[in-house]
Formats: sequence, C-alpha cells, structure tokens
Amino acid sequence: MTILEAIHRIDVLKPNTYTQAEKIRWLSELDGMIKREIIDAHEGGDKVTYNEYTESTVLTSNLLVPHPYDRIYLPWLQAQIDYFNGENGKYQNSMAM
Repeated sequence: MTILEAIHRIDVLKPNTYTQAEKIRWLSELDGMIKREIIDAHEGGDKVTYNEYTESTVLTSNLLVPHPYDRIYLPWLQAQIDYFNGENGKYQNSMAM
C-alpha cells in the first residue's frame, strides 16, 4: 500500500477534517515504530531502509508493511483520528484492532 492509498482509503471509510500532512506524519510514526521495534530487532534489519515521511515525500512510495499485512494502516489512521477528536472509547477500539 502506498502513502496516498492509505490516506485515500481512510478518507473514504472515515471522513475527517485532518490534513494530508497530518496523516503523512501519522503513517511516518507507525512505520518508524515498526522499523525500530520490529525490523531492527531481527537479523538483517539494517538492510531495510526507512526515511521519515514528510510533505515532500513522494506519495506513491510504498509503506513498510506489505500485503496482506498492510491492513494495519487503516485502523492506525482511524485511531489517530479518534484520539485527536477526543473520542477515547473509539480510540481504544481502533487501537485494539
């Protein structure tokens, strides 16, 4: 899944007022955690490259997690939207997903 695909899919599934830049930052946070806490913890992790996503990142860049596991991006984005909307119950449910 690309950055743009993830943003487009969450905007369709959960309409929101957050900017594309905010969603790029949220995706970058998740991939940063995946790189640091999962990939780097295994042999060969240093061969996987990850650069923080910013507004200048090419939006057709692939996210770190490949299909079929790339489903994690949508609940993550949904959780961030819920969190910043102050919807704590929805946030907890989204994070549990």
